Amino acid sequence: MLVAPAFSLISSGTETADIHRDGILKEVADNPSHVRKVLDVMMQNGPAGTIREVRAKFSDYAVLGYSGAGVVIDVHPSVTDLAVGDRVAYGGQGTGHGECIMTGRNLVARLPDEVPFEHACFATLGSIALNAVRIANLSLGDTVVVVGLGLVGQLIAQLARLQGGSVIATDLNPTRTALAREMGADQIVAGGDGAEAAVASLTGGRGADCVIVAAAAKSAAPAQAALRMVRDRGRIVVVGAVEMSFPWEQMYMKEVQLLMARAYGPGSYDPVYEQQGRDYPLPYVRWTENRNMEEFLRLVGTGRVQLDPLITHRFALDEAPAAYDVIMTPGTTSLAVLLRYPAADRIARATEDVTPGAPVYAPTRRVDIPANAAGHPGKFKVALAGAGNISRWAHLPALKALDDVVLHAVYSSGGARGKSYGLRFGAAFVTSSYDELLRDPNVDAVLVASRNQHHARETLAALRAGKHVFVEKPMALTEDECREIVAVERDTGRTVMVGFNRRFAPFYVEQKRQLARRSGPAVINCRVNSPGISGGYWMADPAIGGAILGEACHFTDLFAWMLDSEPVEVVAFSLPTDVPEPVGINNMTAAFRFADGSVANLTYCTVGSRTSGGERVEAFAAGVGVVTEDFKRLVINGSTRRTRSRMFADKGYAPQMAEFVAAARGGRPSSVPASAGARSTLMCLRMIESAQAGGRPMAIDLAGLLAPAAAAAAPIDAWRGDPTPALTPAT
Repeated sequence: MLVAPAFSLISSGTETADIHRDGILKEVADNPSHVRKVLDVMMQNGPAGTIREVRAKFSDYAVLGYSGAGVVIDVHPSVTDLAVGDRVAYGGQGTGHGECIMTGRNLVARLPDEVPFEHACFATLGSIALNAVRIANLSLGDTVVVVGLGLVGQLIAQLARLQGGSVIATDLNPTRTALAREMGADQIVAGGDGAEAAVASLTGGRGADCVIVAAAAKSAAPAQAALRMVRDRGRIVVVGAVEMSFPWEQMYMKEVQLLMARAYGPGSYDPVYEQQGRDYPLPYVRWTENRNMEEFLRLVGTGRVQLDPLITHRFALDEAPAAYDVIMTPGTTSLAVLLRYPAADRIARATEDVTPGAPVYAPTRRVDIPANAAGHPGKFKVALAGAGNISRWAHLPALKALDDVVLHAVYSSGGARGKSYGLRFGAAFVTSSYDELLRDPNVDAVLVASRNQHHARETLAALRAGKHVFVEKPMALTEDECREIVAVERDTGRTVMVGFNRRFAPFYVEQKRQLARRSGPAVINCRVNSPGISGGYWMADPAIGGAILGEACHFTDLFAWMLDSEPVEVVAFSLPTDVPEPVGINNMTAAFRFADGSVANLTYCTVGSRTSGGERVEAFAAGVGVVTEDFKRLVINGSTRRTRSRMFADKGYAPQMAEFVAAARGGRPSSVPASAGARSTLMCLRMIESAQAGGRPMAIDLAGLLAPAAAAAAPIDAWRGDPTPALTPAT
């Protein structure tokens, strides 16, 4: 749904950690582990690209905040219990500060009538505090020490009392301990060296039943203080970002329970819950993050939680820089800092009814960049769909290096990222509506680099809009999508190029050239290790292609291109598929047979180590042996042995983009047309089918797939409409 905020809350602890004002050297000094990460990236992408990206990181826009309240202005058809005009609180990463917020249903809670927007924007922080108190498992009479009295700590102190605990509040800042006393803490203790002795005195020497650490610190001091304050067999609950380093002997002798409170409650960080809107059944999970938000708002509405004393500053949205100056100032006494939005003037007050359907904010889905708005007459104009890492690291730098070619527009569901890309690479406008991009008559070609499941839909829409298309692999995920793209490519006469960059990488080009000298069939063996495609990473999900359709397609295409022969059959086996991790179907070995008698073996895994190397391709024929490894090493074995190596990988992105632009401008097919994308997808689909069938051989018939069929003969005289969902975010 889309929400027009009336107020949002700046979370001083979390957001100050995301703001870096001191430049690269200070950042590296504070986080030396970044050096290792940068060096690892440099070995993969070269020094020039790495330095360029590190510098750009400090000028990119970022989305800050995760807690606010306002009025619903649009809902997806799947949301049936909230409507336009409803008053809501919202949360979730990246939803805090903006004139229009897009978020999932499970991150939105309806406001009780008596809760004003100023108080409702605490719902996310409140649910974090509420989850911590639930994790603490308090009972009547428990003595609870709250260490750290920032916003979350102040809320925890109030909620712990409601749970029946006797609260001792402690902080290094005397202003915050005084505030905790004013809001009902049973005892306050000055932070520092005497805090443990004071807690011991107040508890008759027993120590606290539970210590909740809500402080933020780079040292282990708060955690170790909590250990000294807690009684034998007591509980420590960690909420804040603190270093956790406990003396083993003390933990052992006290037999302390150490508990972590993760964000808002069950559902936090689960993309199925937060993004796909699948709730957990109440009988099994009573307090999800959404139900915690609702309960906190109920407590606020009944007056059992006080919020007014926590609000130290209020700023209008256009005064946001001043608001951040307040929280970033050393020694600041600020606590809750609120931003007030222009839409608040058009939203009814908390005690009044909101007219259903009444417009309070019109989302902006296109933002022009004045410095580039004049355009570039006579130049070939490319629009980017999908502001992801591959675009930033590879495609856009390659595009920028070409003469008479410019990036004209950027389409991204993330407005901040799209704007950053637009400014950096010289686009005339950015948009969160694919429709807007395709309607622009100045766009000659679309570079489709969105997530895998969107490639086919966006490619088809661009072709029907009369645009040439460069589409990142995989071109499509289904046979029907392949068939339709090939048909529309043919009928529109537009150029399609699929992003199989290995065809342009120097060492693979040489490997193919050597293999072309053969007089008979060849044998190819390819081993790929991709440990990054695992866990919660979106590319690991087989429902949207997984590692095989999403990445192994590179190597099925490589086989057919290197052999200049069509695949005819495959046999494959995967790891077991009855466990959630590792994803079995993402780990397989497949053997292909080709029309010329050649055979190729692909071993693709996501379970290897990061030090095992990425990809190794060995090709053998009579008198010929050629090996490439990680784009950096080439070994040619013939009558003699020759070895070539590079310090940094050349993955072929620059010549690939040059070839696409030349083909599109010349009105000719590319060297990697839609049929190549269809072949690669078909090979991967048959791999998966064979593995799922226990290794039964599967025929591969590209000609049969692409045979003209009535179902594929769709009208292509006009673009058929915006392929983006009905609900699109504001830029």
